[in-house]
Amino acid sequence: MTPKHSSWTRRAFLKAACATGVASALPLKNFPALASDEAVVVPTRAFGKTGIEVPVLGFGTSLHVAFSQLLLKQAVKWGVTYWDTANTYMGGNSEKAIGKYFAKYPEDRKKVFLVTKSHAWNADGRTRDLNLSLERMQTDYIDLYFAHGIWNPDELDAQTKRWAQKAKAEGTIRFFGFSTHSNMAECLLGAAGLGWIDGIMMTYNYRLMHSDDMRRAVAACVRAGIGLTAMKTQGGGQVQTDTATELELAGRFLQKGFTDGQAKLKAVWQNSQIASICSEMPNMTLLMSNVAAAVDKTGLSAQDRQLMRKYAQETRSDYCTGCSDICESAVAAEVPIGDVMR
Repeated sequence: MTPKHSSWTRRAFLKAACATGVASALPLKNFPALASDEAVVVPTRAFGKTGIEVPVLGFGTSLHVAFSQLLLKQAVKWGVTYWDTANTYMGGNSEKAIGKYFAKYPEDRKKVFLVTKSHAWNADGRTRDLNLSLERMQTDYIDLYFAHGIWNPDELDAQTKRWAQKAKAEGTIRFFGFSTHSNMAECLLGAAGLGWIDGIMMTYNYRLMHSDDMRRAVAACVRAGIGLTAMKTQGGGQVQTDTATELELAGRFLQKGFTDGQAKLKAVWQNSQIASICSEMPNMTLLMSNVAAAVDKTGLSAQDRQLMRKYAQETRSDYCTGCSDICESAVAAEVPIGDVMR
């Protein structure tokens, strides 16, 4: 799916930036397309073996119905057409916001790679969730449907496979997969051997990408033709400039013309095995900042990456890596430690 070029010019883009009061917060070095009147369109990558091209920047749509329509329209103009939601986000209002948008702009439905999720763990519950999502979003199909929050690959059982195959045959979903915040490497490795998982969204960032387990798991999924979407890519928040490494990182990024948040996105994009990043963008400031990072061709140097890895090591005690099988198994009661830490 290749987004069409928008009609936005340098002048129009800057006018919008000034109107929203964020132009000064986004270094213009990050907008190479603004040097001319070329359109701003986020690049795309192949999503596994699906035959679909998705934008490298996906829109995490935890949205209010009333305040989201301008954001969604602008996202389409800039080619941010991978939209991720879930039936529980904002109490269902996120899906309703998307439905309101498609009701007003039905021609945009085919431009959007639409993803939603279900927490249900049986066929009847998943079917109810799917039908509700279709109704809310005013569409007759979902591009990619996720079982939400897989903790162990054993959860991807035979009844789940049958349900996915049936929904595909009926045309209510095109592809099936899962999201995971816990035990990511184990879940990815398990999925790679199943043969019927189309896509996975997992926690993945500059802190996790260097682990041998995650590298093996990502590579196994790529070999299996599974499309991969990274989430939680900031790895725990902003640089606080409390240490020499943080100060050096912040200075290097500022000199190159982008923020530490944009640098963390770039660190993930430099792994071509990752098809897209799902980023929650509840306002125009974040949307513009992330689009800027996506269209900018400046990559991180080897020294940049080395410093980010050093910073990750220095601050690893403050970050939960999602290895819930370790911490939760050490507690006698059923305590969702991983969910609480996340």
